Amino acid sequence: MLYSPDEIRERFETFFQSLDYSHEPETLYEPVRYILSPGGKRIRPVLLLLATNIFSDEIDDSLLAAAGIEILHNFSLIHDDLMDNADMRRGIPTVHKRWNRNAAILAGDVMPMIACRFLSDIECTRRKQIMDLVLETFIGVCDGQQYDMDFENRNDVTTEEYIEMIRLKTSIVIAACLKAGALMGEASELDASLLYRFGEKIGLAFQLQDDLLDVYGDPVVFGKKIGGDILCNKKTYLYLSARACANAALHEELDRWGLYAGPDPQSKIDGVKAVYDALGVKEQSERLIGELFAEAMGVLDAVGAPTERKTILKKYVNSMMNRGK
Repeated sequence: MLYSPDEIRERFETFFQSLDYSHEPETLYEPVRYILSPGGKRIRPVLLLLATNIFSDEIDDSLLAAAGIEILHNFSLIHDDLMDNADMRRGIPTVHKRWNRNAAILAGDVMPMIACRFLSDIECTRRKQIMDLVLETFIGVCDGQQYDMDFENRNDVTTEEYIEMIRLKTSIVIAACLKAGALMGEASELDASLLYRFGEKIGLAFQLQDDLLDVYGDPVVFGKKIGGDILCNKKTYLYLSARACANAALHEELDRWGLYAGPDPQSKIDGVKAVYDALGVKEQSERLIGELFAEAMGVLDAVGAPTERKTILKKYVNSMMNRGK
């Protein structure tokens, strides 16, 4: 049976909310339940289960693997929010704002243990391979987070370094979900590896699109205010591309806005955006996103499965890329 993304998300959510992972003390597990409560898009588990469904009519055996990765993903969000001192996540206060920093640290600490417990219960001949893949992936996520923090104190970050950082922080998780789902569906090693490459390219395109929408998106459709990266002086692909091709005058303009801490944040957003417009970095970013997306579709086409089974995944990825426009 082939499932739609909505059917898969509903099936996963029902399963996910039925899992019992808490015990005493309640003060530890209440923040965990809070961050794992319904409300997220569940992109990663949906991708994992879609990948299984390409090769198998039965997806229930993959639910535990999807749950484990979703818990690990949310653990990284708790600590990411803490390091960024973010106030909101998915329209509600972040864990450290709802409780406190210590509660967020400890909730984040226990979640990988919960995830590993579920992953160890997977009923699959490739369980060890999947466990190794997932654990190596989240080591990579931590590597990427450290690079991201290191970049805050560097003025010589290149676009190539940025691409590698977002590959680690974002795209390898998507890639691992697709490969794990394929392995659960008894795909060949070649097809599982192809789906991993597909996920890496889609993950990069997805993050670059997110950066682009943060400056040029429709705030109503995008679901959050525009210009947050500019206000936080984030070294995004747009910013680094602008630095790489700006003349002396535009370099000075970027530096001036980087130091701006006045009462009118919109003027900073408009000022930096004007530099981006002058240098054509929006179009440069769109070209790279398009190239990555086209490469990803070529890789998916090479996967040895019937076209109709791959089409559902292709349509879902298209919807991910077209959000916020």
